[in-house]
Amino acid sequence: MKELRAQALTRWQALSPREQRGVSVLGALLSVLLFWSIAIAPALNTLRDSDNRRAQIGQQQAHMLALQNQAQALQTRTPLSRDEALRNLQGLTPGTQMQLNVQGDRVSVQLKSVPAAALANWLAQARSQAQALPLEAHLTRGNTTGANSAVVWDGSLVLSLPNRGALVR
Repeated sequence: MKELRAQALTRWQALSPREQRGVSVLGALLSVLLFWSIAIAPALNTLRDSDNRRAQIGQQQAHMLALQNQAQALQTRTPLSRDEALRNLQGLTPGTQMQLNVQGDRVSVQLKSVPAAALANWLAQARSQAQALPLEAHLTRGNTTGANSAVVWDGSLVLSLPNRGALVR
């Protein structure tokens, strides 16, 4: 270590004053660059990204509050009997695209070319209004032909109806 220091000092003294000044300035610039990249640049990046992160957290919070409200609404609803749930489910079901087959506390639903949006809406209403829960789904995706090609579903669903007086969770 002492040899290395002695060699460096000898080389330094062998340089002209102009070369010594140039090496000193280069060393100072490298020190400033190192300090910038370690201490200042990460803090500036964090500050720059803070608005985006704040917006994302706000969206997540709004989504979580909506889920909380939905969960509280599900907890406070009045439980339906099996017969009431079945009547509600039959009232929600469109005629030719969906056919219901009741098997005890379960309902098998046959789907034929049901548009994706209609199926999603029907499932949400079946959950909220008839308190029916999906147990199984065997679906095949298809596309309609023509100018308005949309995703449609074929297949079957099995839904569970609420037990008498029991709240579906």
